[in-house]
Amino acid sequence: MIEPTTAHLPALPALALSEAQFRRVSELVTGTAGIQLRPGKENLVRARLAKRLRALALPTVQDYLDIVDRDATGRELAELVDVLTTNKTAFFREPDHFRLLQQTVLPSLARTGAPIRIWSAGCSSGQEAYSIAMVVRETLGPAASRVSILATDISQRVLQRAHAAEYLVRELGDMPTDVRRAHFDTVPDARDTVRIAPATRALVRIAPLNLIAEWPEQGPFDVIFCRNVMIYFDKPTQERLVSRFAAQLSAGGHLMLGHSESLSGVRHGLAYVQPATYQRTAPLPSVPGNRLDASMITL
Repeated sequence: MIEPTTAHLPALPALALSEAQFRRVSELVTGTAGIQLRPGKENLVRARLAKRLRALALPTVQDYLDIVDRDATGRELAELVDVLTTNKTAFFREPDHFRLLQQTVLPSLARTGAPIRIWSAGCSSGQEAYSIAMVVRETLGPAASRVSILATDISQRVLQRAHAAEYLVRELGDMPTDVRRAHFDTVPDARDTVRIAPATRALVRIAPLNLIAEWPEQGPFDVIFCRNVMIYFDKPTQERLVSRFAAQLSAGGHLMLGHSESLSGVRHGLAYVQPATYQRTAPLPSVPGNRLDASMITL
């Protein structure tokens, strides 16, 4: 998922942004993506809009808003959402979820012999979905072929990068060497870039999806990751989203949220498993880990 941020903003000339224009931008972004742009975000909006205005050679915010309102295709509205948000993600970010997946969830699901479906909702540029795929391959071996991973995001920009499946070597962080070798290939003529290995990439299907709109993809899913997304929604939107996720979970299915997120005060009907992890029924029993266990702790 894409997240509002003020990090790494370029130095831009001051742009006139009235209170009414800020409210209009906020209404557009909230109505389209559910993301709240609350008072205090004016400087972020001003800086981000300046980038888009330069790209379109427009002099004022009102000129731009007029274009957004007149664009029947909705493409410029999508560009507005993109320019006001950015992705923040990493391989094996918040590793407790991957430990649970590896040590408990996947072994239990594998014993049934049934297909396993996992959804990375708000996948950003793909690191989360490919981290899941790595854990699946390491944990299940040949049985990984029974697993399908759906990766969705509202942003076409980040989905293009997820499709390309190419990352800078520095983005791998402290990932152990054996994991790198098993799941990444070098890119010819690009020493600082690696590509997700075909066997890992094959487990992941990438598709555009707006979480607050209709969902063409239907469950049941055995695991749903929706991490660091709901903090940008208001409580009613959070409740609707959690209710929809719960309806898409299989019996015993798990919902993984970001560690900064909580369902406190949100009606959901799911069982608490561990911080930021919920289940449609009682928790699954734990089983011993495998060779990825030690490496996961360091990520």
